[in-house]
Amino acid sequence: MATINLIRGMGSFFKECEHPESRWPRCPHEYRIRYRNAAGRQAEGSGFSTQEKAKARLAEMYRARKNNPQNRHKAERIQKYGPMQFRQYVNEWKAGRRDLGPGSLRHLDPLLVHHLCPAFQSRWMGTFDHEVVEAFIQTMERNGVGLATQSNAFDTLESIPLDAHRFGLHDDNPLDGVKPPQYDPKRAVIPSPAQLHGIRTAGDDVFRLV
Repeated sequence: MATINLIRGMGSFFKECEHPESRWPRCPHEYRIRYRNAAGRQAEGSGFSTQEKAKARLAEMYRARKNNPQNRHKAERIQKYGPMQFRQYVNEWKAGRRDLGPGSLRHLDPLLVHHLCPAFQSRWMGTFDHEVVEAFIQTMERNGVGLATQSNAFDTLESIPLDAHRFGLHDDNPLDGVKPPQYDPKRAVIPSPAQLHGIRTAGDDVFRLV
């Protein structure tokens, strides 16, 4: 089954019969079309007797989708943020995180400065996908970064492309399918009274409690 694609985003038309494309104008079978509707979802239509009617319907649906306010706003966001570099996007993202207190910022900034920005600073936001994120995790593993830091860096990175995904920059969540670093902190061990007494009475002043 041959398919003829029109300009990018407009869709395509085809026939489901076995006749070659060169026979379509004389073939009695109807034309079918495939396109994205006003909501951006793939759809199909049928019942077109000529190529001209199929193309006219595709053009009509294309205009309807382009004129949808939601799609216009999404296109504007993609145009603005798609070619924006990671470090620029992070600056805007941080400015919008008014809920972050001084302690949270002290935790966040080293992760950005030492791990995320060196890895992604010049990457365009529109190019993030699960393979990019997976490669970042593997690089941390090769460089011997501790699991706790890996986990914190991943959690921070996760919130940034996810924010862009909610904007409509990515059709799919760029982190879908990524296995996060497996950090399982050990249970804290609280010294027993006898152990505390031993520490207090130890001869080494380093362990003497005041």
